Amino acid sequence: MDRFKQIETFVRVAEAGSLAAAALEEGVSPVILGRRIDALEKRLGVKLMYRSTRRLVVSEEGAAFLDRCKNLLAEWDQAENELAAGRRAVGGHLIVSAPAAFGRMHVAPHAPAFVADKPELQMSFNLTDRVVDLVREGYDLSIRIGGAVDPNFVAVKLAGNRRVVCGTPAYFKKHGKPKSLEDLPEHNCLAFNLQGGQNRGWYFRRNGKLVTVRVSGNLDCNDGELLHRWVSEGLGLGWRSTWEIQRQLEAGELETVLDEFELPDYDILAVYPQQRYVPARVRYFIDYLKEIYAQPGYWSRLLAPPGEPLPEHAPVAHGR
Repeated sequence: MDRFKQIETFVRVAEAGSLAAAALEEGVSPVILGRRIDALEKRLGVKLMYRSTRRLVVSEEGAAFLDRCKNLLAEWDQAENELAAGRRAVGGHLIVSAPAAFGRMHVAPHAPAFVADKPELQMSFNLTDRVVDLVREGYDLSIRIGGAVDPNFVAVKLAGNRRVVCGTPAYFKKHGKPKSLEDLPEHNCLAFNLQGGQNRGWYFRRNGKLVTVRVSGNLDCNDGELLHRWVSEGLGLGWRSTWEIQRQLEAGELETVLDEFELPDYDILAVYPQQRYVPARVRYFIDYLKEIYAQPGYWSRLLAPPGEPLPEHAPVAHGR
């Protein structure tokens, strides 16, 4: 039986002065309320009230417990009221960092609908592939793709994601598919350059251990969207996230290789500093993005090949 319902019944019966009066208020039979009180007393091992056909008396232990229960119910009502009005009451300045391409496609476009019913809220975005220092640089929230998270920060999973090696069927027909990690250096791998932060190589998991493979190719840059375009044009292999290539994988325009070595848990995360009170604007924006990303077919529906406009989509309902 629901513990909260037992407590609520105990308070209602004590305040009404009888099972019959409390049952009339709730629209149930006195027997049902009596069973709830019995279950509560049995669980606590304490007699909370003495009942007879004529009167009801709260015991000494029950009186002390009654005061605590009233406070608990009052706090619960307040929490529900705050939550119901929370989204409309969200205000302040929400400063968000996100990876450049992901932020342009899957974060910033959802901001107008989020702020539409929050006149007191202002949002700012910094779209960069650099890992920002949230505290020092004054960010409320950072959207990140995989990677380790400092223990001083809280990481909330927004959606699943995989990091895979991929290429076009035409590339594989001409050059063959790598069968092992040792084959990668023999392929034209299109990677971030030193300025792009991927100079150490591509990361994999083999026999439970993290391994790095240094790759090279005739093209590199510090822009993920350009790398994505080159891979889609069949110019070489890429180490890309499924959030940006899911549609192409389903259409057969790209194929993955070396899946058995891919990194686990390369998820899309919302990261914010640990703090006693998390601002409502942070909590609600995280919930908002999770709700959007959980829509069936979201990643396939929104992702267009490089250079093509994104299809229109309907924003999810976000008022509460």
